[in-house]
Amino acid sequence: MIVAGEASGDAHAAALVHALRAAAPNVQLDLFGATGPLLRAADVESIVCSDDLAILGLVEIGGALPKFWQAFKLLKKAALEREPDAVGLKVIYYISPQLWAWRSYRARNIRRDVDLLLSILPFEKDWYADRGIDHVEFVGHPLAGEVRARYGRAEFCQQTKLDSKLPIISLLPGSRRKEVERILPPMLEAAALISDRRPEVQFVIVVAPSRSSDELRSLVRGQRATPLPLPSCLHIVSGQSREALAASDVAAIASGTATLEAALLGTPMVIVYKESMINWHTLGRLITTDHFGLVNLVAGERLATELMQDDLNGERLANELFLLLDKKRNENARARLREVARELGEGGASERAAECILAALR
Repeated sequence: MIVAGEASGDAHAAALVHALRAAAPNVQLDLFGATGPLLRAADVESIVCSDDLAILGLVEIGGALPKFWQAFKLLKKAALEREPDAVGLKVIYYISPQLWAWRSYRARNIRRDVDLLLSILPFEKDWYADRGIDHVEFVGHPLAGEVRARYGRAEFCQQTKLDSKLPIISLLPGSRRKEVERILPPMLEAAALISDRRPEVQFVIVVAPSRSSDELRSLVRGQRATPLPLPSCLHIVSGQSREALAASDVAAIASGTATLEAALLGTPMVIVYKESMINWHTLGRLITTDHFGLVNLVAGERLATELMQDDLNGERLANELFLLLDKKRNENARARLREVARELGEGGASERAAECILAALR
């Protein structure tokens, strides 16, 4: 039984499914649970579609409680009827919840309820060990060794009608609808400010797999009435996130997995995020880490600038992106990102996770 709750979980779980089948080719694996599009494409039977369950915030979750309750009942019924070997009698948690960031007291639930925790961040095993939890294995990050662009800057520019000789800034406003609605406007304001000072800079808005190009075009149209005109070179691309990042000189990225993808591709970035006021002042107070961005958490230092909530506005973002366009500063940032990439492991995380799971089931 596999339960994936949002886009990143769906992607990592699908990679794990492929690794499980490759590691046990002679075993019939009956896989079912809560799925996104990638798990369904991997022939995992869908008891619950998790596509619309990836939401954040107290108000949003409150409004969706009936939907979550129905999903829980369906999954529980399936678990009781099918008695799966894992997530039934044995609970294997692949990818640790971020207890080190907030509500660390939940570690006791891991000690009590989870038979095996598979960690993908290098500092997590020690964090759990400090709390007397030793059934944790670090398997490496599933993106390590896997994140690469299918083609280089020249071809990306040719496809998108960009000039490869001029600077390129990518804007990644997130994968959830509310994220995009809050984060894209200050990104566009920053793009307008940069374009006013350096008209040659080109911009690419990267559409997450769970969002549509039309949705982002609508938001861009709504922004065109701002005091400064938006850049004349403002492209929206879908299905090319890694190619766009690899081709970019710098990027502004909503905090999340995409920051690690940028790190593995060596793209200097500014990490941004904006929540509703009620969520920020309630949930935000529970966060205990010094950094929000995954790339900074892995580095153990503020490698990439973070502009969170009230700090995220067009002027501040434009200034930070300007700084990263400086050649010397850009080269230094790329060198430090290579160190982060080494910290995440050599690749093969899904395969190691599959071996751990099969060993636990045996």
